[in-house]
Amino acid sequence: MYPISFTLAALFAMALEARAEGFVPVTDRDTFIELVSTRELRHPFGIRLIVSPDGQISGNAMGWPVSGTWNWTDGFFCREMEWSGTPIPFNCQLVEVEAGRKLRFTVDRGAGDSATFRLQ
Repeated sequence: MYPISFTLAALFAMALEARAEGFVPVTDRDTFIELVSTRELRHPFGIRLIVSPDGQISGNAMGWPVSGTWNWTDGFFCREMEWSGTPIPFNCQLVEVEAGRKLRFTVDRGAGDSATFRLQ
């Protein structure tokens, strides 16, 4: 069994994806809430998340629980989470949508790596 810090790093490294065409920025909180409300975000590497309008994040990743909080600040999704007791530090992310079916989150206000989730 790998140490949890290695596993966490590997999980999020695998979740990062190259940029793709067809995504447009989500610039306001209301649009974001409309996209995620009553829907689950799914990533092929076993990540399933619920981002609630009340600022809560819940779900699981590779069988371990995920929880956290979020807010919308200056046009960015800002979140702080915990994965199986391991903190995932606060970060503000650019959110982009593709055809209402996928959301892409890019860390460091759009300057870092990205992960794309299907909306179910």
